[in-house]
Amino acid sequence: MSEVGYAWIQSALAAPDFLGARRARLASISRVERAADGSLLVPHKLKPEPTLLQHALFALKYEGVELGLLLHTLQQVSPQDLSALVLAAPNSMYGRKLGYLWERWHGRKLPGLDALQVAAAYVPLFDPDAYFVGSPQRDSRWRMEYNGLGEWDFCPVVRKTPAIAELVQQNILQQAQVFAQSVGQAMLERALAWAYLSETEGSFAIEGEAPSHSKATLFAALLRRAHDQRPITQEMLVELQNAAISNPFDKAVQFRTEQNRLQRDVRGAAGVTYVPPAPDLAAQLMQGLMRFGNQRPATLDALVHAAVVSFAFVFIHPFMDGNGRLSRFLIHHCLGQSGLLPQQFLLPISVSMKRHESAYLQALTAFSKPARALCEVQWAGDEHYSYEWASGAAIWFRTMDLTEAVAFTLEMAQASLSTHLREEVEFLALFDRVQRYIDARYDLRNSDLSTLIVTIHQNGGTLSNNRRKRFAERVQAHVLDAIEQAVQRAMKGRALDTETDDEV
Repeated sequence: MSEVGYAWIQSALAAPDFLGARRARLASISRVERAADGSLLVPHKLKPEPTLLQHALFALKYEGVELGLLLHTLQQVSPQDLSALVLAAPNSMYGRKLGYLWERWHGRKLPGLDALQVAAAYVPLFDPDAYFVGSPQRDSRWRMEYNGLGEWDFCPVVRKTPAIAELVQQNILQQAQVFAQSVGQAMLERALAWAYLSETEGSFAIEGEAPSHSKATLFAALLRRAHDQRPITQEMLVELQNAAISNPFDKAVQFRTEQNRLQRDVRGAAGVTYVPPAPDLAAQLMQGLMRFGNQRPATLDALVHAAVVSFAFVFIHPFMDGNGRLSRFLIHHCLGQSGLLPQQFLLPISVSMKRHESAYLQALTAFSKPARALCEVQWAGDEHYSYEWASGAAIWFRTMDLTEAVAFTLEMAQASLSTHLREEVEFLALFDRVQRYIDARYDLRNSDLSTLIVTIHQNGGTLSNNRRKRFAERVQAHVLDAIEQAVQRAMKGRALDTETDDEV
């Protein structure tokens, strides 16, 4: 077997594959190297002894902290063996991490370590250079600093990949402030009116819905409340869930008390693509998530924080319906609470997500696909399903790795600002130019002119024959030609008046 570290442990314990490409394997090389596919190449001389503890030590040294897999491992090892390992080298950073994790997770001391004395310096559980971390909490017994993003009931993990680090460095929210100042208040209000409508339509479209006018209006009103300074509570989420859905039978009064599932168009257990945590665990996870959502660590980027809250919410799935829409609302809520955006400013992130649906699915399945192995589903016909959870399944939900989700959210936030909002402002400026130009020369209904400008622009600068026929009774042919030509010239950045353009 060429795999070592976490990959070896995963295979030995038949654990779900949350590692993906991040696997360590032996290779004919002289030093540890990262391969292009994301795997870790390890020289044969570093091969650990074939025990869970030795591979865990190797993994901590060379692969970082895969918290779920470590805790799962520590449920399987002999506490006496772990105590012996610690006593053999009580100042070892990696042995101390294992001992600390075992005691914190089990809530009691390891046997034979009552008189443990560690003389080494304090070390963080998560390397701040490799992970996003929370405020450190010191443990004097192990001289360890717990710096997870959450408490032990809910501690999501986000790795600082080069792609995420670059996006954080760009300071997207600061860019949004500069953008808002640059376009002027009147233009900003018009662009944001578009953003609220498009975000509403995009959020419904992701779920394959075309909202009625009343549903769209209601959800847009919810989005405008994202800047209200109010904590995330069960009552607040229930209120939002009730407002986000129209079926009175699906309106919640609390977090769910029954098991739900996600299913594609295939009958029975074979069609179940994801099983959210059982109701009792979901309620516990929501307590941790709400605490984390209301208390962003001081050093944590606000967009990273919003992404964690949003995706963790959808993976917990605390309601029977409306979870997707609420998860995307929570991005805006967290950003609104941060105070780092202009008042009522909204990044149309759902618009970007809809336009990158395959990437959205990939971000979701990075966790949901391996998590599907945690629950065995049996179908007895109709709506009769039974669920049997694997031993220790709660660990994986409490320590979900949301790196892919964070990377995707930051990319969509950047696209929503750099592409969608800027494009809308550019269109509004074009619209104003063409409207003024045509109004000064021709007499036609304002509503017709507005529709024609939008239609021609959306059609790449041309007016279709069908549209010409529809407007032929109200707008003269030469006026339709003039509007089309004006839009075309404006789209190319040229002057609208031909003689002026020739002079240029």
